[in-house]
Amino acid sequence: MISLPEIRPWMVGLIGCVVLVVFSGVVPANAGNDVIVLEPDADGVQRASIVLDSYSFTPHHLRIRADVPVELHLENQSFLTPHNVVIDAPSMEVPVNVNVSAGESVSVRFLLSTPGTYTFFCDKQLLFFPSHREEGMEGRIEVLAEGR
Repeated sequence: MISLPEIRPWMVGLIGCVVLVVFSGVVPANAGNDVIVLEPDADGVQRASIVLDSYSFTPHHLRIRADVPVELHLENQSFLTPHNVVIDAPSMEVPVNVNVSAGESVSVRFLLSTPGTYTFFCDKQLLFFPSHREEGMEGRIEVLAEGR
């Protein structure tokens, strides 16, 4: 059993650093109301890059056209924390649920055909802590009819 005198100062520093890394960024960064409007490119695909970080997506609000493919490039900028992106809309043939490890990037393509507003979120959770979604890690996809 470790007694208190055996705890070294460097151990206290190490534990402090781990706590700092785990709890940094607890405040959601989705405070802005910016809407990114996607337009089809030359290939007919609506593309966007989304940064996944400590309890946030940037950008967190996309506006797209219905029945036009969407491709999202997802970049996890967290140092240690894995994230995912979940989109479960009724009009999707296959719901999106893609994992993005810390420091990694992934692209995902999907199609939404029914106009409306859909939520995307990260449902990762560490032990008994609140899920990333509960901490504010969610965004919106606004789907507009083809004619707008």
